[in-house]
Amino acid sequence: MSVIQAIVLGVVQGLTEFLPISSSGHLILVPWLFDWDEPGLSFDAALHLGTLVAVFAYFWRDLLRMLFAGPVALREPGALLRADGDMTTERDRSALLAWLLVIGSVPGGIVGLIAQDRIDGFFHGDDHKTRSIALIAIVMMLFALLLWAADHYAKHRRGIAELGVMDAIVVGVAQALALFPGVSRSGVTLTAGLFPEIKRADAARFSFLLGTPLVLLAGSKGLYDLMSDGAGGIGSAQLVAGVLASAISGFAAISILLRYLQRSSTLVFVVYRLILGVGILLTLATGIR
Repeated sequence: MSVIQAIVLGVVQGLTEFLPISSSGHLILVPWLFDWDEPGLSFDAALHLGTLVAVFAYFWRDLLRMLFAGPVALREPGALLRADGDMTTERDRSALLAWLLVIGSVPGGIVGLIAQDRIDGFFHGDDHKTRSIALIAIVMMLFALLLWAADHYAKHRRGIAELGVMDAIVVGVAQALALFPGVSRSGVTLTAGLFPEIKRADAARFSFLLGTPLVLLAGSKGLYDLMSDGAGGIGSAQLVAGVLASAISGFAAISILLRYLQRSSTLVFVVYRLILGVGILLTLATGIR
């Protein structure tokens, strides 16, 4: 893999991790479309470190407030969780948000431990390549329609300060589905947030914060696997270039999307996913790839 290819994949990871169009799906589709050698699952996972840097850089104030609210979160967990979104002080709201992120991360962690290896084996192996690509396209379109329905029928009236335990559970269960390429972690958690009438930008903000623990685990494991395998044929220049490109594009994606969702719907992403899905299926049907 060349440095240019590593940068392209880093940009793809950074953008698609936060835009609701599926990062895992695009990291499989891009090498397939351009007939590149597979960089390997460990490299894809290591790119998550770049998007993690983007999250830390953009949300450092929120994360710092949650860190300082840690003693309150640990001392009064029951009272915080029973109060749900009815918090009076910023410290209490930060403490509650920290607990909601923990609760919302549990379903994805459990499903990852149980099914991640099987999912990766199917989508990153050579035995089912055509079927896996077709499945990504179909899933991408199906969840695009769900996103459209959630956005179209939602009231968009609740803010992130009003979130409670049930919101965290619902969005957390949705996040677990994103282990399946084509679903989109940001897309499915945004969908799950919109149905209970959370505002678009607030649902996206919670989605990005919620992804932090799992992105950290995925990135750390990917980097460890690369180092354990002698980088798996990936040079340090490619790794640094890919992670840096992921961080820069990820920060841009967060900033642009949060501003965009304050005044616009998710329709553009729905249309993109439908067009891409149809295009992939036509490509397979005609034998172009």
